[in-house]
Amino acid sequence: MEVPNLTYIDKLSGGDEAFKNKLISIIKDEFPDEKAVYEENIKSENFKLSAENVHKLKHKISILGLEKSYDVAVSFEENLLEGNTKGQEDFENILNNITNFLATL
Repeated sequence: MEVPNLTYIDKLSGGDEAFKNKLISIIKDEFPDEKAVYEENIKSENFKLSAENVHKLKHKISILGLEKSYDVAVSFEENLLEGNTKGQEDFENILNNITNFLATL
């Protein structure tokens, strides 16, 4: 499995540590809530809302340098829109990977 990283955030911040820390803080603040909303919607089998949640989470996945995981999220989002959960386990493994990474920051 890919390892989340701060490469993109480092490039965005251009060496400005305050800006970098602000971006990290925003991700650490928003991600758990977005993950929880996704989990509630998937548990309720509300696939349309789950797809919207995945769409939002894709941005965090991308920002954390997870290119292959982003592709998994895209595929899972499309599946949800078609009413099936193929790819759910892989997507949720990505979310857990990100959760663990953010806990180290």
